[in-house]
Amino acid sequence: MSHPISKSESERLLKLATRASVFTAVILIIAKLAAYWQTDSVSILASLVDSLMDAGASIINLLAVGYALAPPDAEHRYGHGKAESLAGLAQATFIAGSGVFLILEAIQRLITPQPIEAIGIGLGVMIFSVFATLILMAIQRHVINKTHSTAIRADALHYKTDLLTNSAIIAALLLSQVGWLGVDPLFALAIAAYILYSSWAIAREAFHDLLDHELSDDTRQQIIDIAKEHPEVHGIHDLRTRLSGRTEFIQLHLELDDDIPLIEAHDIADQVEAMIIKTIPTAEVVIHLDPVSAVDLDTLPLFKRTDQAISSFTEK
Repeated sequence: MSHPISKSESERLLKLATRASVFTAVILIIAKLAAYWQTDSVSILASLVDSLMDAGASIINLLAVGYALAPPDAEHRYGHGKAESLAGLAQATFIAGSGVFLILEAIQRLITPQPIEAIGIGLGVMIFSVFATLILMAIQRHVINKTHSTAIRADALHYKTDLLTNSAIIAALLLSQVGWLGVDPLFALAIAAYILYSSWAIAREAFHDLLDHELSDDTRQQIIDIAKEHPEVHGIHDLRTRLSGRTEFIQLHLELDDDIPLIEAHDIADQVEAMIIKTIPTAEVVIHLDPVSAVDLDTLPLFKRTDQAISSFTEK
């Protein structure tokens, strides 16, 4: 896990990534539109359509991340973080639509091949697109490592697709220059297939977040290890986690001595909560306290017993 950052720093990075994405998409659309006008290459058209979809998705991201960063209110006590997952789902739809369009266009061009004009202009634009995409991906990678944002991760997958697309188009243009006209639509078909695959990957991750999928096993184990560090904690069970935007929601039961005063038990829970938040600064933690003698594995529901088997440990 990357070093924890504050919520204000997380917000700044998310805004930086979304604005950089929109700016890059607009610049690439203008460049690719000019290149397609000059070359009539279906591969460049494929890249242009992909950039148009990227621009739409990036604008959705910009709006969704802005909404997701809004603080909790009376009607949304858990915040607005799932707007990021909805943005990811919308992006998957955009990507899938562009993939279908490219397949139809490439098939038409296979049936009626056409020569590519002004190849030098096309190559120059695509090389520029590769460098612009690499710069944006470097920004996105930094933001993802710091914030673990679902929306930015989905957007980064767009531009990874763009990078592969643009590299393939450069190869297609070079091969077309020596007379291999059929390569242009074939590359477009390959690009479309990858775009459809990418849309499925994005949609699957967004669905996981929307359906409150558990955090990773490594993160859950980290939470368990943190609780185990406290000398007054005898066990932990019923650990439940989920992700909503950039906020990790964590619930768990701590097992403490039967006769410990309530004020002391409360202090222990606060200490464990603080230890978790120190490691995961964007987490919201809810802790329930149980007397250790009242915990009976055999009476716990199956999903709680499973957590108990993973997270319970012997009394220190």
